[in-house]
Amino acid sequence: MFQALPRIGRRRALFGSAAAFAVFGLLMWWLLPLGEESPSGTITFSTGTPTGVYQMYGKLLQGAIAKDMPHLDVQLLNSDGSQENVRRVATGKADFTIAAADAVETYILQNKPGSGRLRGCARLYDDYVHLVVPRSSSVRSVADLRGKKVAVGPSGSGVRLIANHVLQAAGLDPDKDIKPLADGIATMPDLLKQHKIDAFFWSGGLPTSAVLELSKTYDIRLVPIGSDLIKKLHAQGDAARYYRAAVMPADAYPKAQRGSSVQTLAVANFLITREDADANLTEELTRTVIASRDHIGARVHAAQLVDLRTAIYTDPLPLHEGARRYYRSIKP
Repeated sequence: MFQALPRIGRRRALFGSAAAFAVFGLLMWWLLPLGEESPSGTITFSTGTPTGVYQMYGKLLQGAIAKDMPHLDVQLLNSDGSQENVRRVATGKADFTIAAADAVETYILQNKPGSGRLRGCARLYDDYVHLVVPRSSSVRSVADLRGKKVAVGPSGSGVRLIANHVLQAAGLDPDKDIKPLADGIATMPDLLKQHKIDAFFWSGGLPTSAVLELSKTYDIRLVPIGSDLIKKLHAQGDAARYYRAAVMPADAYPKAQRGSSVQTLAVANFLITREDADANLTEELTRTVIASRDHIGARVHAAQLVDLRTAIYTDPLPLHEGARRYYRSIKP
């Protein structure tokens, strides 16, 4: 038979058991999910064209969300780009998307359906404007496009919006002074190689795979967009105020740039949603976007530029309450 424990021993044993139980309880509190459950259900995310950065970013983000929120089904929708993306979210045809600041501002200024319900989650990375021509082309500036066949993107794209602004700043009427084609980045490279167009505009993160692959198989140049045009763009006001001077680094498209950087303009991209989006879902999705920067950036170089210090600046959109909760939760 077991001997009875001494009185002091019994007290120590009881105290030790209580302490162990308390530690166990703290561990369970730390490890087990308490409070709001992990988001579940289905959401739609509007991306972009098949060979553009928006779509690749969307696919990689979909994978990151699957790990962080396994009960949430994310359905991706292809689109023509920023303008269509903004309209889809504003009208409830998509729940989240990526869109450039100028497209967001244009939609708001035109007071289109649902514009007042749009909200920002994060500033992501910048789109850079590309004006691509064959190396042998006589086009050395935007003004030289007069009379040329130029692909300017579909009507719902962000590139169409930017191309029109840039052409106007150069003194060209986008409808009369060039021969515009509504092709997107999926077909622009082949049209250039087949001499069916003289140039094309593109606005995207660096590098855009379609432009990079084109540069490896066809001798192209990137036409600079100088600071004089930036001043004229800002003079246009409205959405053009979101364009800023930028430099495309020499290693973005090595074969096309041959060691030289290219002056151009850039515009910020935002992750956006609607005011009525679930706050818990939006908080967790914003968290995943920031946390997955390095993982996604290994495949999409532009994603490496997602910066927590600037992510909260989503002007002209106010932050969604869920995103605001996330930023508050990580504030030192």
